[in-house]
Amino acid sequence: MTRAAVISGLGGWLPPRVVTNDDLPAELDTSDRWIRTRTGIARRHFAARGSATSDLAVEAGRRALASFGEPNVDAVVLATTTPDRTCPGTAPEVATRLGLEDAAAFDVNAACAGFLYGLACATGLITTGVADRVLLIGAETYSSILDPLDRGTAPIFGDGAGAVVLRAGAPDEPGAIGPIDLGSDGTGAELIRADGGGSRQRLAEGRERDGEHYLTMAGREVFKHAVVRMAASCQTVLERAAVGVADIDRLVAHQANIRIVRQLADELGIERDRVVTNIDRVGNTAAASVPLALLHGVADGTLRPGQRTLLTAFGAGLTWGSTLLTWPDLVLRD
Repeated sequence: MTRAAVISGLGGWLPPRVVTNDDLPAELDTSDRWIRTRTGIARRHFAARGSATSDLAVEAGRRALASFGEPNVDAVVLATTTPDRTCPGTAPEVATRLGLEDAAAFDVNAACAGFLYGLACATGLITTGVADRVLLIGAETYSSILDPLDRGTAPIFGDGAGAVVLRAGAPDEPGAIGPIDLGSDGTGAELIRADGGGSRQRLAEGRERDGEHYLTMAGREVFKHAVVRMAASCQTVLERAAVGVADIDRLVAHQANIRIVRQLADELGIERDRVVTNIDRVGNTAAASVPLALLHGVADGTLRPGQRTLLTAFGAGLTWGSTLLTWPDLVLRD
């Protein structure tokens, strides 16, 4: 029988500090109503000073391992755009802090599509026999690269981490990862970016200029690309799985903007009551977005065992990805 990667554990972590729309700087010249209407976001979580992406990743990873019920895995894949350092990667430190001695560990940077890219990596490790169990974490501290006075980004992004444990299993099991579609378009690299610290910036200037470490985003262009790319990717996965839109019980899309998620559902022909969302509570958490949405969907009962679930995400790069699975029966643990 073909070897498959099966989701068998789920966990997440949000920093304790909650920032509501009313808590944002007055200089943004915005309001709670304006932000809710345009993004669907009411609040987000920001990491405390001195906290890093690895700290969030460890907490989420620990809970996913507890949900799985066993403490050991063969590999750790960390999807993040905000690593602790440019070098080395953050994943090895996360693995060590989780007590995963000698586990393979590496970072994946595909921005907000990072969890789907990481899922493809984890699935590949398992289906090729390189690993039997993989811990996949999406973790971000976007507050570290946000300009607090940029109305186009400051109200949108938040910090957090979500994680799943995948194990080797059979393709007909609940939780088995189905077809995966990934794609990219580098012509859109300028639409979402943070230049500071990169080799292009360093070699061009010799030093980092003020503000270059901040994230910038062309929101309207990103909106158009996100809907089109995710819709096409979802259709590809459905075709490969030989199922129709009517067979989909739940859509879990990257929580970038509630209008993007709703328009995507409309484009696919999926009723909005079949869409899992948590953006109102956490904002856009980039690579942590999809696993946190899964976690909150399970916790509030909107995502239940046996439901055929379509996952999709879009991020800087431009990058995107989708997959399909039947949601398994998981136990959440603190």
